[in-house]
Amino acid sequence: MQFAAVLLAVVLALPTALAAGSGGEMVRVGLAYGSGALVNANLENNTGYGSGYRMGYFDDGLDFVELARTDEDETQITMVKTQNTWVNGTSYSNSDNGGDVIGCYHVLVESGCRSYEQAAADAQEYRDGFVAWIDGDYQVRAGSYTSRQEAEDAAQSLGGTVAGTSSYAVNVTRTGTAEILFQFDGGDALALGVMPDVTGADAVRTWFKGYRYCGGFRYERIGGGDLTVVNIVDLETYIKGVVPYEMSNSWPLEALKVQAVCARSYAYINIHSGKHTSYHFDVCNTTDCQAYYGAGTNSSSYQANKRTDQAVDETAGEYAWYDGQVIEAFYSSSHGGASESVYNVWGSSLEQYPYLCGVEDPYEADMASQNSYSSWTVSYTSSELAQRLQARGYNASSGIASLTLTYSDLGNVIQVRVTYGNGESNDLKPTSIRSVFGVSSIRFTVNGQSVSSGAGMSSSGGGLTANGSASLDSQGTYTVISGSGSLSQAGLDGLYAISGSGSVTPAEDAASGGGSGTDTPAGTQVTVSGSSYSFQGSGNGHQLGLSQYGAWAMAERGFTYDEIIEFYYPGTYVR
Repeated sequence: MQFAAVLLAVVLALPTALAAGSGGEMVRVGLAYGSGALVNANLENNTGYGSGYRMGYFDDGLDFVELARTDEDETQITMVKTQNTWVNGTSYSNSDNGGDVIGCYHVLVESGCRSYEQAAADAQEYRDGFVAWIDGDYQVRAGSYTSRQEAEDAAQSLGGTVAGTSSYAVNVTRTGTAEILFQFDGGDALALGVMPDVTGADAVRTWFKGYRYCGGFRYERIGGGDLTVVNIVDLETYIKGVVPYEMSNSWPLEALKVQAVCARSYAYINIHSGKHTSYHFDVCNTTDCQAYYGAGTNSSSYQANKRTDQAVDETAGEYAWYDGQVIEAFYSSSHGGASESVYNVWGSSLEQYPYLCGVEDPYEADMASQNSYSSWTVSYTSSELAQRLQARGYNASSGIASLTLTYSDLGNVIQVRVTYGNGESNDLKPTSIRSVFGVSSIRFTVNGQSVSSGAGMSSSGGGLTANGSASLDSQGTYTVISGSGSLSQAGLDGLYAISGSGSVTPAEDAASGGGSGTDTPAGTQVTVSGSSYSFQGSGNGHQLGLSQYGAWAMAERGFTYDEIIEFYYPGTYVR
């Protein structure tokens, strides 16, 4: 394989970025939504940080507007959508589970109350009385009944009228009971908000589904469905809940700072992309955005501690930038020796992601003894591999004849052509290679075939490859990165490509020469066949941007967090 020694990058005219947040920006984090939306959602606030809850809503600026509050000694509450719900212990069900029932009909005994305090005082005069806030109106309601007839019977004795609820209403109950503490119905315009701790303390951590969270919570019935649960926190607090779940809290501080800046940059892109607009929040808590579990569980090495908080605090408000725009800082645990061009991995334009051009990584190997993905093997018989392909929708019934692997100049597999016994074939790109073959990365060999020159090797393309593309415009303008790291602009005229063997070719000639005339990406090809296929590789992840193990290794060598970021995302800077 020949490696170009001249690094070329297309000069981009990127739009000016929105001003990055200063740290005070509020973030809406989806914790339960879509198919994971909840009939009921529990909060527990008895950890010594304070207790009691304030209820209301978050306005358009995400400022909390208080409408009601519990007593200070209230530690456990449950939000339940307003329908007939049975409670047995801490188990909530839409069908009779043998417990007490929270009915969807009530008796309205008073409306137009001036304040929550007045309504709360009046509610104490009724058995099972509670305060409701219905479209801006404080009301006193009593009881909960599963049928209108039951409610009508109760209304006659109480001197009130039957009141139902809309499909957007939410009850706040004392956990494990059918007692309603507060009822909220803001229609489709306003969703219930809850702020833990009636004192307004800043450092409250509240338990939800086994994890502790700072900030407030919003419960919305989108389209009248189950509860979409959203955690609302400031940006820096959100990042403190990301860093320890994307990188071990025991790693060097400079590596944790790298993770903080990358997580903040990635969050910035997600927040402003509108990817979760339909669910009315900015980012989710899964790896679709970034893993986020607040302050953790108190029992895992992947939890916030003083060191991870320090990494966030010491980089507060800092982002990774390229040409005046915050970058989409993709990262994965391990590259195994080299990242890859985004063009080769996802087919995305390097004009959109010029900083994802792929780099050789001499550092990650330092952590081989700590990295379980530094070396791995996945093996199949030929028939097992055919069965695996068939299970994923490929017509491999005639068996596997051969695999042809195309390698980039960085040594990663950017295409696998599977040829079947009947002569037909399928081309698998990096987006499917990992899942189809069950491998951890696209950096591997098969059956021990060397990727260097030798028998069974052929070049698919020829020509000059720059930033993952062999299609260079002879009239274009390119940025040349020198050995010292300085940048200059030039056309192809006057530039030279230096191969791994030392031969020198004018870049203009190399760019126009030797294309294969097929859809096969430019690179070195290896064809293997046999009764079995053994995939031997290194690395784990999509091969783009930062290697987390590489960041650990560079930090151990004394590199600072900004130097590490600038290495893995060429042309970027931190500020």
